[in-house]
Amino acid sequence: MTNILISGSSIAGLTLAHWLRRHGLHPTIVERAPGLRPGGQAVDVRGAAFTVAERMGIADELRRVRTTWRGMSMLDGDGNEIMRDTEGTYSGGRFDSGDVELLKEDLTRIIRDGLDGDVEFVFGDSITSIGSTGEVTFENGAPRRFDLVIGADGLHSNVRRLTFGEESRFIHHLGMHLCIFTTDNLLALEDWQIWMRDGDAGLGLFPVRGNTELKVNLGFGGQPVEYDHRDIDQQKRLVAEHCGDLRWEAPRLLEAMWKSTDFYFDAMAQIKMDRWSQGRVALVGDAGYCASPMSGQGTSLAMVGAYVLAEELGRSVDGGFDRYEQRMRGFVELNQALATENPGGPASDESVEKAKNAITL
Repeated sequence: MTNILISGSSIAGLTLAHWLRRHGLHPTIVERAPGLRPGGQAVDVRGAAFTVAERMGIADELRRVRTTWRGMSMLDGDGNEIMRDTEGTYSGGRFDSGDVELLKEDLTRIIRDGLDGDVEFVFGDSITSIGSTGEVTFENGAPRRFDLVIGADGLHSNVRRLTFGEESRFIHHLGMHLCIFTTDNLLALEDWQIWMRDGDAGLGLFPVRGNTELKVNLGFGGQPVEYDHRDIDQQKRLVAEHCGDLRWEAPRLLEAMWKSTDFYFDAMAQIKMDRWSQGRVALVGDAGYCASPMSGQGTSLAMVGAYVLAEELGRSVDGGFDRYEQRMRGFVELNQALATENPGGPASDESVEKAKNAITL
């Protein structure tokens, strides 16, 4: 049996594990965190990705826990409504699109719950080296040998760094930084999104969990800033510094940020590479072709990429990486283009429709 190590237990890694098992391969997932990571934004399962969900048998569960927003408002810097929309939202697109929007943590839980007991999880550990003959060393665990290693470990992929070189060679910044965290529904919003932008900073608010909680997005534009990806306090200080002049309810939200336990912050950026594989190693999802949350298609790329990679390895490990790249390249390029089509706003409905279905499964 082909033994495959997957680095990362988010959507790409979990979906890949599901389909590798379906194709008779043996996945092991290693994850630096002590368990599945909580928090995160609302994500979209669209087009080809929803076909993947249907084939996984989870489509009905995704629909059951989908978001229930009735619309959105755009506010000026003083909190006055300047636009409202009851036909869709910035985060999920048109309500009549057939797409499903749900919280990232719900999607990861659903995929994880569907995995059989033969998928091994190693939490609280990380890869330190990948040998050309398959030996892998870890920060904490003993060395082990695998036939293949797959990096499904996100924008700042450790596997990509170990195999292909420093991140700076592949990352393309999009001029925006964003944080997201969960707090109590301080504003008593009911199934309604709020967006506000003032200068280079802004915010987005989504009530969740039956309107008992609030997902808060705070962001700011500008050139890339230096920060430690694991220093949460430093990241919170950056957000407070750059968003501190926002008015309306922003001071209350910034105060809540300091108390949040699921805070996440990063630059909006894309990963662009000539190849996603080398030797025994390949990348899937954000690790190889992050489109950024500005595209709205990161989750769909992760699910479709995992499905295609597993299918090609299931046909034959020999040449599987090459066939995966050939099938995915055009799909990735169209979906990455959504992030830059309309700077400061969403891509057109026509572009999203074309991109989300631009691959045959």
